[in-house]
Amino acid sequence: MSIREILDISAYLVVGPENTKGRPVATIIKDAVAAGFTCVQIRSKVASACELIEMTRQAAEVIAQAGKANEVVLLVNDHLDVILAAKMQGIKVDGIHVGQSDIPVEVCREYLGEDSIIGLSARTHELFEYIKTMDTSQIDYFGAGPLHETQTKPDCGLDSDGKVVTRSFADIAKLAKVSPIPVVIGGGVKLVDIPLLAQTGVDGFFVVSAVCEADDPRMAAANMVETWKRFKANPVTNKV
Repeated sequence: MSIREILDISAYLVVGPENTKGRPVATIIKDAVAAGFTCVQIRSKVASACELIEMTRQAAEVIAQAGKANEVVLLVNDHLDVILAAKMQGIKVDGIHVGQSDIPVEVCREYLGEDSIIGLSARTHELFEYIKTMDTSQIDYFGAGPLHETQTKPDCGLDSDGKVVTRSFADIAKLAKVSPIPVVIGGGVKLVDIPLLAQTGVDGFFVVSAVCEADDPRMAAANMVETWKRFKANPVTNKV
């Protein structure tokens, strides 16, 4: 079965060395995977290509050691060169996440093949029209947000005027309805947001600091996963 067929973006961790309070990236990933996170993205603006390859190797090893190599998806943000180099070294990396200003989706698909996952950040400006008209045939999911302004990625949600536009739960519910492919929401997401987010119809949440900077990453991750599952399975009567 193709990894694209079993893609689960319900609990999605984005992590790099600048987000872990000095702790090893692999340790944070190990905690998140043990807690039930289903997708891991390696993202860093400070690491070199060689460092990113090594982080990807360590992440793949952690996932494999947990017995979840065919369940937990491992992606790298933006760096197609890192993914290709990692694959040449025998590292199991499942795909890429890109933004509109990164390498075009068609190029990623050409180099990575039909069995790789490609995620795309859905731009804030004219978001709904964009998602309705975008050719999604080569994309596996949209990443959208921010739910809140976030210091982890200060430019997240910038519109054409340079202002940060956050998304209400009502916006997110509408987004889930109009998107032809799965949607994962992030941008300052915290545990307290999960119940309402789970009711919007989106396919998952992504986090950085809520897990990576937590005093106890495994507990923080487990609480988020458990809350997501509980409210997905038993939505409360007050809909967004």
